[in-house]
Amino acid sequence: MKNFCAARVSSLATVVFLLLIPKGGCVRIIGGESVVPHSRPYMVLLKLDRQNICAGTLIAKDWVLTAAHCKTKRGSQVILGAHTVDKDEPEKQILSIKKPFPYPCFDQDTHEGDLQLLQLNEKATINKNVAILHLPKKEHDVKPGTRCHVAGWGMFQNNSPLSSTLREVNITVIDRKICNDEKHYNFNPVIGLNMICAGNLRGGKDSCKGDSGSPLLCDGVFRGITAFGLAGKCGDPRGPGIYTSLSKKHLKWIIATMKGTI
Repeated sequence: MKNFCAARVSSLATVVFLLLIPKGGCVRIIGGESVVPHSRPYMVLLKLDRQNICAGTLIAKDWVLTAAHCKTKRGSQVILGAHTVDKDEPEKQILSIKKPFPYPCFDQDTHEGDLQLLQLNEKATINKNVAILHLPKKEHDVKPGTRCHVAGWGMFQNNSPLSSTLREVNITVIDRKICNDEKHYNFNPVIGLNMICAGNLRGGKDSCKGDSGSPLLCDGVFRGITAFGLAGKCGDPRGPGIYTSLSKKHLKWIIATMKGTI
């Protein structure tokens, strides 16, 4: 088995140095709006148990990409073609998980490597309501100022119920130097090179609890996975949303896992 875990950084100073080199909690939808029903056919609703949900992305007929901190159970449901959470919809395909593959280097404390593959028990039926979102052909560090969007069924206000319908919000990539400064995350945790910081510096636009695992699309390309933000403070300008980047090492692991070579 190949070891995809990168060597751990020995000191915070080294991390800071790397972050300054120029380079080419669960979350929800805050400040967005409901999408046209079934217009995001790649979106996957994950019902982890009776109370908790996450989201994911259909990246092959029998593979879903989501966040590693979304803990699945024996009875977890994978729902494709959903617009609402609880209503019966003829477009829905309800599948189960054959085997979860959390990223082996996921660190719950630093949030590094927060991604997970779910192998489904059967292949999805692809149609206009259920479709595959292709992985990027190559790794690309998304530049600050890039417009992105993220969708999910998470909370749309702090302490609100989960959204009953799929919602989406437009956000902007923020420089890691800003996200790591004392007015924002202050290196607690470190927003590293395998993460994307995105939101609105004035606040009010964010993902939130229930949106974890949702895909981040930037200029129409799948670039990240919804990971975390300030606990209980979605949309707070001090804590923009953080997304696991589909970096070179993450893409390599995803492809190898799906091929069954690890």
